[in-house]
Amino acid sequence: MTGLSRRKLIATGLLGAGAYGVASFTGIFGNSANAKSGKFKITRTPAEWKKRLGPARYRILRQEGTERAYSSPLDKEKRQGVFACAGCNLGLYSSKTKFDSRTGWPSFWAPIKGRVGTSTDYKIGYPRTEVHCSRCGGHLGHIFSDGPKPTGKRHCINGLALKFIPA
Repeated sequence: MTGLSRRKLIATGLLGAGAYGVASFTGIFGNSANAKSGKFKITRTPAEWKKRLGPARYRILRQEGTERAYSSPLDKEKRQGVFACAGCNLGLYSSKTKFDSRTGWPSFWAPIKGRVGTSTDYKIGYPRTEVHCSRCGGHLGHIFSDGPKPTGKRHCINGLALKFIPA
């Protein structure tokens, strides 16, 4: 294989991966919370969500955005209580499962049973496990396999997707 052919092959692969990432980001492959909203107990129109959430929370919960690392005060929240969905107030994570992952986002090793759902997204070119609220479908963040025992999971959650309810 000549250098020119390798370059073309690599360029074609990169373009394909980029197109796949863009298609996934726009919801073409059906992974967006908005596309799934009809399957949830609480549904609203985009205009209703925008009014209820405000622009920053709407971008996170309904458009699957990500907040800047270290921007949420909930990352350092240490009181006992429950972290609830900012979209529908469903309790999602107990403070008992919260830990400091040093990533800049609130992190938990397990959700409250039955309160979150998952799907696969390809927004950055490879599969990641997206986590969403089981009641309203709001995008919360992602789950990674580098967490502490007993689960080994790290639920990396946007602080804007949550509300803290002290015990």
